[in-house]
Amino acid sequence: MARDKRDGLLIAGGGLAGSLAALAMARARPEVPILLVEEGESFGGDELHGFFAGDIEGGDLWLAEPLAGHAWPGYYVAFPGLRRKLRTDCGAIESEAIDRAVRETLRPDQYRLGTKIVAVRDNELILQGGEKIRADGAVDARGAANLSMLELGWRRFFARDYRLAGAHGLDRPVLVDATAGAADGARFFRCLPLAEDRMMVEDVALSELPGMENGEAAARLDAYLARRGWTPAERLRETAGAHALTIGGDFPAFWRVGGARVAKLGPRGGFFHPATGQALPDALRTATMLTEQGDFTGARLHDVFESQAAALWRKREFYRGFNKSLFQAPPGERMAMLERLHGLDPGVIARFHGGHATMFDRRRISRPA
Repeated sequence: MARDKRDGLLIAGGGLAGSLAALAMARARPEVPILLVEEGESFGGDELHGFFAGDIEGGDLWLAEPLAGHAWPGYYVAFPGLRRKLRTDCGAIESEAIDRAVRETLRPDQYRLGTKIVAVRDNELILQGGEKIRADGAVDARGAANLSMLELGWRRFFARDYRLAGAHGLDRPVLVDATAGAADGARFFRCLPLAEDRMMVEDVALSELPGMENGEAAARLDAYLARRGWTPAERLRETAGAHALTIGGDFPAFWRVGGARVAKLGPRGGFFHPATGQALPDALRTATMLTEQGDFTGARLHDVFESQAAALWRKREFYRGFNKSLFQAPPGERMAMLERLHGLDPGVIARFHGGHATMFDRRRISRPA
């Protein structure tokens, strides 16, 4: 896409949401010129994206299924007073699979890596050094910007992907391990078996603040692996970060941050599950929505995605209320709330995680112990 070309679509940010949007457009709308611009040297971010089968809408499976490299028939949870093996189909998409798909699907002239974006306007990207690229419209998918308009809690994580010295023996993920010796207030471990001798292990904390002390988290992971009897042979990847969990705030003001009348995708547009921080289902849905548009001007895209984000904000009020109760409770009681949630029917839990809790589900989840 030449600097002075004014048709087509610009996608700022090649993380999860931006990469899925570009993939969807290249596959479903190849007649529309696109340019995906990413600051880093790879696409898809650096996280492993787990999901329940019910998280992903049927109309988005065409985009998700080719990327999903892991599938399990259920999962485990372990709390001080509860241990369960639940049958709910779940899976995971690795960021490397997204990176590979983008490089294989898009032509070299349809993406740029290692390119710093200074500003996004409704039909223009301004790059470091002053270069400007224009098109019919632009979408900003660069990750969360200013969150000061929102009241938040945080799901902090420190994760390592290990090649182990032997088989780990897990046939499905452990989504929560908050048993004695692992829990520290509102803290737990998560384990995703990626091969017979490969395991992603996460130290997770629910906190009012986003920062994680990585050195302490690494020591906790070392102790946890020793407790499970797993001996690391190789460390393949290490990631750390925090997912925002929404409690309340001024959502219209949040949406205006970072450029008036600019369409936004991913966490920058509020497209994430308020109680889990999970962004994958929303990223798939908005990518499919993008392909369905007949008008790719910036103003039209802004109106479409602002309307969708506002509708989701209203729909997800129950989850913000759950978060409010969670973060108002003392740290020890937070884990008790999660234990009660995971003691419910597997369908209730799956619909909670997928953002589809029914009125009956909500009464069950909100019922005092």
